[in-house]
Amino acid sequence: MTLTEKENEDNRNGAGKSEKDQSWIPKFVKKKACTTFLEDPLSNGDLCQCGGKWDSAVHTSEYPTDAFGELEFAGAGRRHSHFLRLSCDTPASLVYTLMTVHWGLPAPNLVVSVVGGVGKEKVKSWVRDVLRQGLVRAAQSTGAWIMTGGMREGVGRCVGEAVRDHVAAASSISQSKVVALGVAPWGMVANRKQLINEQGSFPARYYVQNISEDSYYLDNNYQAFLLVDDGSIGRRGGETNFITHLEDHISHQRTGIWGSGNIEIPVLCMLISGEASVLKRVDMSLKTATPWLVLDGSGPAADMITELLSDLSPTSSPGDGEGRDSSAAELRERVKEIVKKHFPTEKVLDKLVDQAVSIYQNRSLITVFHGDQDGPDDFDTVILKALVRACKQVSSDASEYTEELKLAVAWNRVDIAKSELFNGDIQWQYEDLEDLMTDALVNNKPQFVRLFTENGLNILHYLTYKRLESLYQSLPDSTLVYSLLQKWLKERDNLAASHHSSPDSADGNCKKSPKVSPHAKGLSLYEVSRLLEEIFGGVCKPFYYTVLGLELGVSTRKAAKYVNKLQQGDRAYGEKPCAYPWASLFIWAVLQNRREMALYFWEMTGESVLSALSACKILRELSKLENETENKFSIKDLAQKFEEQAHDVFSACYQSSENRSFTLLIRTSPVWGGVTSLQMAVAADARLFFSHDGVQTLLSKIWWGDMSSRTEVWKLVISFLLPPLIYTNLITFREHEVRHTDSLEGPNTTAFSLADLTQHLEEDSRPDDGHHGADTDNVDGELETIPLSVADLTQLEEDAEERAPKGSKTDTPKHPFILHRWRQFWFAPVTSFLGNVLMYFLFLFLFAYVLLIEFKPPPPDGPATVEFVLYFWIFTLVCEEIRQSFFTGSTGFSQSMRLYIQDMWNKFDLTAISLFCLGLICRLFPWSYEFGRSVLCLDYMVFTLRLIHIFAINKQLGPKIIIVGKMVKDVFFFLFFLGVWLMAYGVANQALLYSYDPRPYWVFRRVFYRPYLHIYGQIPLDEIDAHKRGEKPCTNNVTLIHEGAEPCPQSEANWLVLILLSVYLLVTNVLLLNLLIAMFSYTFSKVQEHSDVHWKFQRYNLIVEYHSRPCLAPPFIIISHLHLFIKRNIRKVPSIKIKHFMLDLRGRKANRLNTWEAVQKENLLSTQSKKVRDSDTERLKRTSAKVDNVLKQMAEIRDHDRRLRMLESEMEFCSSSLLWIMEGLAQSNLIKQTRPPPLHRDAVPTFPSSPS
Repeated sequence: MTLTEKENEDNRNGAGKSEKDQSWIPKFVKKKACTTFLEDPLSNGDLCQCGGKWDSAVHTSEYPTDAFGELEFAGAGRRHSHFLRLSCDTPASLVYTLMTVHWGLPAPNLVVSVVGGVGKEKVKSWVRDVLRQGLVRAAQSTGAWIMTGGMREGVGRCVGEAVRDHVAAASSISQSKVVALGVAPWGMVANRKQLINEQGSFPARYYVQNISEDSYYLDNNYQAFLLVDDGSIGRRGGETNFITHLEDHISHQRTGIWGSGNIEIPVLCMLISGEASVLKRVDMSLKTATPWLVLDGSGPAADMITELLSDLSPTSSPGDGEGRDSSAAELRERVKEIVKKHFPTEKVLDKLVDQAVSIYQNRSLITVFHGDQDGPDDFDTVILKALVRACKQVSSDASEYTEELKLAVAWNRVDIAKSELFNGDIQWQYEDLEDLMTDALVNNKPQFVRLFTENGLNILHYLTYKRLESLYQSLPDSTLVYSLLQKWLKERDNLAASHHSSPDSADGNCKKSPKVSPHAKGLSLYEVSRLLEEIFGGVCKPFYYTVLGLELGVSTRKAAKYVNKLQQGDRAYGEKPCAYPWASLFIWAVLQNRREMALYFWEMTGESVLSALSACKILRELSKLENETENKFSIKDLAQKFEEQAHDVFSACYQSSENRSFTLLIRTSPVWGGVTSLQMAVAADARLFFSHDGVQTLLSKIWWGDMSSRTEVWKLVISFLLPPLIYTNLITFREHEVRHTDSLEGPNTTAFSLADLTQHLEEDSRPDDGHHGADTDNVDGELETIPLSVADLTQLEEDAEERAPKGSKTDTPKHPFILHRWRQFWFAPVTSFLGNVLMYFLFLFLFAYVLLIEFKPPPPDGPATVEFVLYFWIFTLVCEEIRQSFFTGSTGFSQSMRLYIQDMWNKFDLTAISLFCLGLICRLFPWSYEFGRSVLCLDYMVFTLRLIHIFAINKQLGPKIIIVGKMVKDVFFFLFFLGVWLMAYGVANQALLYSYDPRPYWVFRRVFYRPYLHIYGQIPLDEIDAHKRGEKPCTNNVTLIHEGAEPCPQSEANWLVLILLSVYLLVTNVLLLNLLIAMFSYTFSKVQEHSDVHWKFQRYNLIVEYHSRPCLAPPFIIISHLHLFIKRNIRKVPSIKIKHFMLDLRGRKANRLNTWEAVQKENLLSTQSKKVRDSDTERLKRTSAKVDNVLKQMAEIRDHDRRLRMLESEMEFCSSSLLWIMEGLAQSNLIKQTRPPPLHRDAVPTFPSSPS
C-alpha cells in the first residue's frame, strides 16, 4: 500500500490520533544523524564544528525517525500537542498531509510565518501589541496558521502567549480557527531526549524549567511541533530550507471544503527584528514569490530592509551596458553602506550585500508596517493588501480588485469587502462574481452571498440545475443530509446493477474531482427528490421530477434505471436555469441546518409563509434522524424560528387584509408541489401558527358555514329537532351578497368570496393556455361572478358539479328561499357535527340497552330485533370509515392508509369495530357466548371513550382534554415504578407467608392484586398478622394442598412481614403517590400555558373531518354513501370537494397575491430590524464602537500634538540660530547694510505722533 492509498483509507475511516494510526510514520519520515566528526578548533577537540566545512547533505545519514506522537507538558494542564522529528529533506507534501489528515488540524485559509525575534533579544512592547491585537485576531477571523520557532524565546514566546489569551477569551468554535505551529531545529530543543521513543509517544511527558525566562524549551501554547533535524546540535539555520519548501507547497493548495475555494492558500512571511542571518531566509522566500510583511522599528534586519526600500528609489536603466554597470555598482555601494550601518559587527559583508540587493530587486513583494502610523486594529487590512500586492506580481493579468475580493472571501471578511471593494467606486460584472458566489455558498459565507446578490449577480442566470447538483455534491461527509443522500444513491446503484447498467459506479467517478466529497460525485437531483419525498411524507408532489423527465407515480426501479442512463449521457437538463432558484437554494441551506444562510434565502424566496412552514417541516423531520444532541437542539431551534417567522408574516398579512390572508392559507403553490399553507402547517405540526386568530377565524367561518358564528348551541339543537324554526329569525344567516371588497386585481373588482376560499372551482383550476392575453382578458369575467355560499360548497351532494357546465362563468343559479335556507342550515359542518353527536348518543343508548336488557341467547333464540338494528348501525359506521380511509384525498392507496392510521382516533375506531366484530362472532355460538358478551361490554367502553374526540371542539373542554392526554403519559411512568416496587413486595410477602402454594391463580392474586389493594387501605390483617389470625380451616399437608385445600400461613417471620408491609405502605402511599401528584402538577402547569395552542391545532382536524363528511349521520349516512357510489362509479361525476381547502391561483391574481405577501414580509423584516437596532445590546455595541473611534482619534491628536511640539522646538532653535547669525553679521564689516534689518511681522512699528 502506497502512502497516498494509506492517506485515502485513513481519511475515509476517520483516522484518529492513536498509536495504531501513526505507526506507519517511521516508514516514511526519517531523521538525520551526524556520521562525520569535524573537529571544532575552539572546543579543544571535544565538539564537532557543525558548520564551516561541515555539510548536512554530505556528513549525515538518514534513519527512521524515533520521536513522534503526542506531547504532554507536565503540569500545564492543557490538551496534548502533536510533534514529529523529521529530516530537513522530508517532502513538504507528506508533512502537510500528516498535519491535516492524521493530526486533524483544520486546513488554513492563510499561513503567516513569523521570522526573526529569536534568542535573548527583547521584544518591544508595541510589537507585543501587534502580535496580540493584530496578528492573532486577524488569524482568528481568517482561520489561519501561525508558524514560528515554537520555543519559549523572543517572538515565539509572545505569539504563544497571545494565542493562549485568545483561547481563554474566545468561544469553542473560534478557538479551533487559530493554529499555532512551531517549526524548530531539533538540535536546539532543550530536553529533547524526553521525546525519543522508537514506537512513538502517546503521550510523551515533557518537563519545562525556568518558565519565567526565555529558553529553548518548547512552548505549551502551540498545537503542533515540527522538529527539523539536519544532523547538527546547538545551531540554527538547518530548518530554513524545509520551511521555505513547506510554505511553497501550502501556497499551491486550495482553500475551502474539499479544496473548493477559488484561490490557493495565501502564505505571508512576517519579519520582526532579526539578525543578519535572516536575510538569507528572506531572499529564499522572495525567490519563490512569497510576500513579506516587515515591521519597521522592530529590530536590525527589519529596519535595514525598511531603509533599503525607502532610501533607494528605483532608477531607470540606461540603454548602454556601461551605464547599467555604473548604475549597478552605485546601487551596490549604497546598499553596502546601509548594511554596514545596521550590522557594524559583521566582518564579511559581500554575501550580505548580495542578499540585500536581491531583496531590493524583489521589493514589490514586500510591504512595510509602520508601528507609529498603523495601529494593531488595521493589521488584517495590511495583511490583505500585502497579499493582493503579491498576487498582482505573480499573475500579471489578474485584476487587483478581483484578487483582493478572493482573499476577502477566503477569510470571510465581509467588512473589508464592503469598505474597500463594494463602496460604489467599482462596477462589478456577473463574470467577476460567479465563481466567488459558489465559494461563498459551499463554505457557508452568507454575508458574501447577500453582498454578491446586491451587487450585480443575477441568481436566475447563476443557478442552473448542474450547479445545483454540484452544490449537493460538495456537502461535507459529516453532515446528516450527506448520509441520507448516500443511502438513496446506494439504492440507485444497486438497482442499476440489477439491470446490468454501466460498470462505472459513483464511487469510481468521485475520485476524479478534488472539489467534491470522495463519494458524492454520482449524486443527482433524483436523490435529492427522494430525500425530500421521504421528509415531506407525500404531502406534496415530488421535486425535480419534471426536470429529470420522470412521470409522477413512476416505480422506483424504472426511475432509477432512467436516471442512471441520464447520468451516463450528456445531462442536457444541467444547463437549464433553475425554475425557482431561491427556493432551491433555500432547501439546500435548510437541509444543512445553515441558519443564517437559510434565513437570507427565506427572505428572498416568494410565498414566505409556506416557505417558512416547509422549512419547519424539513427541520423537524431531520431532528428525528439526528443522533448528536447538540445538532438536534440547533435543528429544533431553527425549526421553531421558522415557525415563528411564518406566524409573524401571516400576522402582518392578516392585519393588512383579512380576506387576502385567507386566500394565502389555501392557495396551492407550484413551488412547493401544489401544497397549501394549511396542509404544510399540519404536516409540520406548527401549533403556534394554527393558534393565530386569522387561521382560527377562517376555520370558524368554514365551521359555521352561512350561519353566524355567534349562534348559541341551544338554538342549533332546537332547530335540529324542529326544522321549521330555521325559517324564522331564531338563527341569523348571511345573505347572498359580495362580502369581500378587498381585491387581488384592482379597486374596481371584487375579491374571492368565502366560497372561493373553501373550494377549488372548475374555472380556477383550468390550466393556462400559455398566452399572456388570456390571463388579462378573462380576469374581469372571473371576478365579477356572484360568489357561492359556504353551504353550497360544503355540502356532500356537491350540486355545483352538476349545475354549471365545465368552464362556465355564468352566475350561479339561485334556489327558492325554502330550499336555499334548508341547504344553508343542513350542509354547514356544525350542523353535521351536531347531528353526529346526537345520533352517537342515541347509538350509545341503544348499545347499552342491548347489553343490559335485550341481549338474547345464541341462535335460534336470539339475537333480538333491536340488536339487529345495532348491527346495521355499526355497518354504517364501517362504511363511513372505509370512505374516510380509501376515498378521500388524491393520494394513492398506501398513502391514504398511512395518513388514516396516523390519526389516534381512527385507531380508536378500528379497535372498537374490530372488538365488535369479534364479540358478534363469539356471541353467535353457545360455547363462546359469554366470552362474546364480555368482549362487547369492553367494546362499549371503547365506543364511549370516543366521545372525548367529539367534545374536543369545545373551547372549554378541548384544552382540558389535552391536559388529560399528557397526564396519561405520566401515569405510565408512575405505573412502571409502582410495578417494580409492587412485584418486589408481593413476591417477598407471598414467600414469607406461604411456604408452598401451587395454585397459580391465588399466587397471582396475592403477589399483584392484594398489594395493589393495600394502596387503597384494604389490608387483611387476619391473613398477614399472625397475632390476629382467626380459626380458619387450613392445612400444611402437601397432598391436601394439591387437592385444593387452603395452605396455612407461616408465623416464623411474622415480624419481617409487618416490617415489609410498613415500608411498602410508606413508599407507595407517601413517596410514589406524592411523586405522581408532583408529576401531575408539573404537567398541568407546563401544558396549561400552551393547552389552548394544542387545542386549536387539533380543532383543525375535526373541522376538516366534518367538512368532508356527509350531512346525514349514521345510520342514515348509508343514503349518502349510495348517492356517492352512483355519482362516482355510474354517472362518473368527478369530485371537486376531494380537494377541499385548496385554491389554485394563476396569472395576475397569483402575482398580485405574491407581491402583497412580499410587501408584508418586507415591512415585518424592517420592523424587526429596527427593534434589533434599538435594543440595548446594539446600542451598547454602537456606543462602544464610537468610544473606540474617539479614543483612536484622541491618540492621533496626541501624536499630532507631540509632533507639533517637536516642530515648534525645532523652529525655535532655527529662529535662535538665525538671530545669532544675523547679529554676528550685523556686527561684522563683511556685509554693507543697504536697508534696515527686517522686522517680525507681528511687531508693530512705532512712529512719532504728529502734532495736532
